[in-house]
Amino acid sequence: MEVASFRKKELISNYVILGMFAIVSLAPILVLIFNAFKPAVEFGTNPIGLPNNITFQNFPDAWVQGEYSKIFFNSFKLVFGTLILCITVSSLAGFSLAKLNPKGANLVAIYLLVGISIPAQMFLLPLFLLWKNLGLLNTHIGLIIIYSALNAPFATFLIRSYMIRLPDELFDAAKIDGANILQQFFRVAIPLSWPVLLTSALVVGLAVWNEFLFALTFVQDEELKPISTILFAFSWRFINNQALVSAASIMMVAPVVILFLLFQKRFISGLTSGGVKG
Repeated sequence: MEVASFRKKELISNYVILGMFAIVSLAPILVLIFNAFKPAVEFGTNPIGLPNNITFQNFPDAWVQGEYSKIFFNSFKLVFGTLILCITVSSLAGFSLAKLNPKGANLVAIYLLVGISIPAQMFLLPLFLLWKNLGLLNTHIGLIIIYSALNAPFATFLIRSYMIRLPDELFDAAKIDGANILQQFFRVAIPLSWPVLLTSALVVGLAVWNEFLFALTFVQDEELKPISTILFAFSWRFINNQALVSAASIMMVAPVVILFLLFQKRFISGLTSGGVKG
């Protein structure tokens, strides 16, 4: 009885702590949603509460005044371009480190961990000068290369950690059937690694969608800027209309939230299955 009572008290305390964290995390999001559906005139008298008069006009106004149709296209182009380059390179590298056992594989793995831990701001200036000399400033391909390089260490390490637990017998059987290395990769490794590939794609895509510093530094042309930098300019432009800014912010976050909800189970599976496969 004493053990059961202790466990019950422990669970209650855990729920209280988790509830407090949930309130702290969700409160700003709820305020943002409330403000997006308020008329601009109501914001001054009711900045954090439920809207007294609900309006949907803030969303089309923000879409038109922020030129979101063009901005979304810029961001989608950066995300898809980065995913194609980064996931392709990372999956090939992860497969090589996991199953081909090249010389120095452990050193490469350590190098990937170092690459993950180094702040990107350290090489911002030399990279800017290099990109200027190469003519890659104010180009989407320049940003795609940077984003791919920034996210490749994490994606490679994650994919390697998953693929290293794939049964070697499958690859040995493919070798016996005459499959070369690329055929083993495409016909065996890739079909078995969809959870981790999807997880890597979601993490990288989210990082690119929200990235601000490099987009602000390497792209000055308004026609080429992604949504993260435009939202920053939009918030200053309409600083006296926070209802409009809130609607614009929700439109930025909505695609990512919808994508995560659609692939939530596969995302969690890709993060956890590498640790339970034998």
